[in-house]
Amino acid sequence: MVNPVWVGTLMFGRVPIGVRLYSARERRGPVLHQFERGTADRIRYVRVNERTGEEVAGEDVVRGARTGVEDEYVVLEPEELEELLPHGSRTMELTGFLSQGAVDALWYASTYYVAPRSAADAKAYQLLYTALEQTRRTGVATVVLRDREYPALIEPNRGVLSASTLWWPDEVREPDDVMPPVAHAALAKNELELARELVRSLSIEWDPQDYADSYGQRLTELVRAKAGGGTFTHRPEQAAPPEDADGLGEALRQSLPPRAARRGRAPGPRTPAGAEEAAGAGARRRGEGRATKRELLQRASELDVPGRSKMNREQLEEAVGRGGPGGRR
Repeated sequence: MVNPVWVGTLMFGRVPIGVRLYSARERRGPVLHQFERGTADRIRYVRVNERTGEEVAGEDVVRGARTGVEDEYVVLEPEELEELLPHGSRTMELTGFLSQGAVDALWYASTYYVAPRSAADAKAYQLLYTALEQTRRTGVATVVLRDREYPALIEPNRGVLSASTLWWPDEVREPDDVMPPVAHAALAKNELELARELVRSLSIEWDPQDYADSYGQRLTELVRAKAGGGTFTHRPEQAAPPEDADGLGEALRQSLPPRAARRGRAPGPRTPAGAEEAAGAGARRRGEGRATKRELLQRASELDVPGRSKMNREQLEEAVGRGGPGGRR
């Protein structure tokens, strides 16, 4: 178990629910520290007075904010900051309910699991969870975490309630503030249809187990190898450059799986339709020995293989090799 990041009361109308918030995410992988080259000496960062260069004790550090005058600051004492916190900073009050999915992912900042604070809170907690799940609604509240106030969404998630903090409106940038305008381009009807077909042909079911932190895994292997006196070398596979395509439409056609590509192509030589050939076609185009997992998923989708999103590469190869759920076709 981990320590809660917040303990307080969630108000559901006039029903108080004592809750605790626990961080729902955790970074994994080796933690890299800094050393002076050629030594085993760690690099440390200390608080120093920029005028005297002397180290300052933590209890002597106070916060300050710049005023409108350049290089002029006002000092803010801890008790002054404490007085500014909203009344009932240990309370989240649900002020309304949205349809699930109404808030775009751009607004989400951090997510926490919400647990009942005691056995006496379990019934009201379960009541709120079930009501939100059955009505497909998300509760809106505000919460004070680490001396900052945030909008928050309360929603059913993985069998428990979750609380997701959001950015404030003035913290979310407009595209025009950070990037040049996107030039308008006329879309040809056939190119748009090919683009839609490519999206449909590559549609998959979301399964986070299909994805892995390959960099983190290689970093762990490197650390283990060097700790054992060895070394670890990563040589990424060099994919052959894609074939030159005459225009955007042809590039889209070449991106389609074989069966889908034939639907958008003028009559010509037929592509072999065998399962093994189709599964390995993309790999051979890039000079690799095996099809990628994405290509296998595409072929499995065409063959309507059940449970394909949860299969590993070997299972996909076997299923595609059989030609689908009914055996070879």
